[in-house]
Order: sequence, then C-alpha cells, then structure tokens
Amino acid sequence: MLLQTVPYSLPRFVGCFLLAVLLSNCGHALPDFPGFDSVAWRKDAYGCQSQRATLVPILEKHRNELYGARLNDVTALLGHPDEEELGEQSDKVYVYYVAAGQQCTPGHPRSTRSRVLLRSGATGTITEVILPVVTSK
Repeated sequence: MLLQTVPYSLPRFVGCFLLAVLLSNCGHALPDFPGFDSVAWRKDAYGCQSQRATLVPILEKHRNELYGARLNDVTALLGHPDEEELGEQSDKVYVYYVAAGQQCTPGHPRSTRSRVLLRSGATGTITEVILPVVTSK
C-alpha cells in the first residue's frame, strides 16, 4: 500500500493565503470627497506651497469617512506621505505637512507644525485622524 503525503509547506501556504485574503478585505474604500483636489494635494510635497491648507477643511468635513479606510486607498487619494513613522505592533503613522515650515529647507528636517497625521493599526486601516487647525489670513 502506497501512502501519499501532503507536502509540509502546502498547509502553511494555504493558511497564509487565506489570512492574506481576510486581511485584504478589512477596511472600506474611500468615497469621492467633493471639492477635494487630490492632484493639487499630491503636487504640494511637504506642504511647501501651502496649497494643502485650503484642502484641510474638506478633509475635516469627511473625517469620519477616513476612519476604517485602507492605507492603499488613502495613498491613492493623498499620495505617499511626507513622512512615515513605524510604531509598535505594526502600527504606522502617515504624516502630511500642510503649510510651509522648516520641513521645506534642504534635508527636510522634521517639524511638528501644521500636519495631518493618519494612524493605522495592524490590519492596515485608519484608526486615528489628527487634522491641524487651519486659520485663514
């Protein structure tokens, strides 16, 4: 009698595949934000042209829709972050500067002034949204 065995790596592969499928279904897609100019946001790297400041009120209006959104969808809307911080247990914080500051000098030193912070958890969805208070001049 000939016994056939399943390769040891097959169950591990199937388990990883199923976990990846489950995690990819976490979160929700972002709807359109009427009036939000995603192209202008992405072109204003580090907020050095202060174009992002005019768009922050629109993000504030749609703040609740950002919660639970997938990082890939946030990146599609806002572009790659100006800075990315890695926290404990796979947490990530995306930092987008909104107004010109010391981050606009050569070398892009860090600044704590006027920035959008989006924190994601281990599932890759937004768990915290911190928006700056923008005043018009």
